[in-house]
Amino acid sequence: MSCGRANSRSLCVAVVDDEPQQRAILRSALEENGYAVVEGCDGDEAVELARSNRLDAMILDVRMAGMSGLEALGIIRRERPEIRVILLTAFIDVRDAVAAIKTGAHDYLEKPVDLDELAIAVDEALGVERAPRAPAEIAGLPDWIVAHSPAMLGVLRDAARVAPTDASILIRGESGTGKEVLARFIHERSRRAGGPFVPINCGAIPEALIESELFGHERGSFTGAVATRPGWFEQASGGTILLDEIGEMPPALQPRLLRVLEERRVRRIGGARELEIDARLVAATHRDLEEDVRQGRFREDLYYRLNVIALRLPPLRERAADVLPMAERFLAEQGLGGKRFSPAAQRLLLGYGWPGNVRELRNAVVRAAIIAGGALILPEDLPETLRAAPARPEAESSVLVGNMDEIQRHAILEALGQTGGNKTQAARLLGISRRNLVYKLRSYGM
Repeated sequence: MSCGRANSRSLCVAVVDDEPQQRAILRSALEENGYAVVEGCDGDEAVELARSNRLDAMILDVRMAGMSGLEALGIIRRERPEIRVILLTAFIDVRDAVAAIKTGAHDYLEKPVDLDELAIAVDEALGVERAPRAPAEIAGLPDWIVAHSPAMLGVLRDAARVAPTDASILIRGESGTGKEVLARFIHERSRRAGGPFVPINCGAIPEALIESELFGHERGSFTGAVATRPGWFEQASGGTILLDEIGEMPPALQPRLLRVLEERRVRRIGGARELEIDARLVAATHRDLEEDVRQGRFREDLYYRLNVIALRLPPLRERAADVLPMAERFLAEQGLGGKRFSPAAQRLLLGYGWPGNVRELRNAVVRAAIIAGGALILPEDLPETLRAAPARPEAESSVLVGNMDEIQRHAILEALGQTGGNKTQAARLLGISRRNLVYKLRSYGM
């Protein structure tokens, strides 16, 4: 496909990346926003697309075989300086990306790319003004998922976008946020929904057994192997395997996992032949894998293989709109749907920070329902940790919320000043996503 040269046309964006699944996902996100999209797989194709198409912007990966994205950028800047180029970088490439911006790139996004950040970055580069859209309700949301907050609806929307592909997905989030629930949702929205869903907690299996559990073994291959056993990758064939707490994978086993993911073949312990596998991989972790890579605890090449698409599950303290509906769901699951929370108990639930996230909420609700003498759950029925904890400021006073807006506005201006106006870097300083930063700028009229 090429972008036409007619006067009446959609704005055209080229997506250049050597990963076909990554290109397909980025293309879909851009087409949702009305852009015409062309694709390339390396630096040479990036240059050719710039020469032969009426491009408005290009999404260009830095690391590709042959001509790199940075080399292609130099040629494009000389020949087609009007094309706005947005670089895709791995976290180790950020210095190169910053240097490239000084020589002509418009912006950069770190991989794995947040799809809403991508759309916002392209809109901004091309001067397209678009009203921020609140995440819509997800059609056909299963009844075992509670999502009313914009944060959670946004995650589910992104998960639904990528579920039909076979791209590897890395789910990030604190312990207890529901990473397995999100992985199951992805499985059920995929073309593999009729196949098995196999969740494995890498941190719960003894190191001596994890290789056998994942890859299987032949009878007699070691002491205690009294029968042949297929591993979890084989058992997940035609479906999805979740490797939860992937950061706990022993370093000695990481090279073998990488090989299995790259070649789609597995050899059982003691086996003489390799077996083909057809399982979609979803990994999950609460760890900072980037730091683990820097410290040598996690292989860099395995990190990139897993991290094609990243989804971040927000902690419960960022999902206030979900707390009470979730608490009511837990009551119903226990057959206690006739009970309800008093207004004072509701305020405690909403004002607590929930360091243990959804898991802690479930335990607190079940305990309170059992202890409550009647149909009404009172503050004294809730755990002491909730009653003793100071309420979060935003739950105590709407006046403080108003002051918080001004504090946030000042912090955003300070961060933008420190980064020379670069929104990606400013968002990183503030500890928020680029998407959230842009939304806040628009809401403040900035």
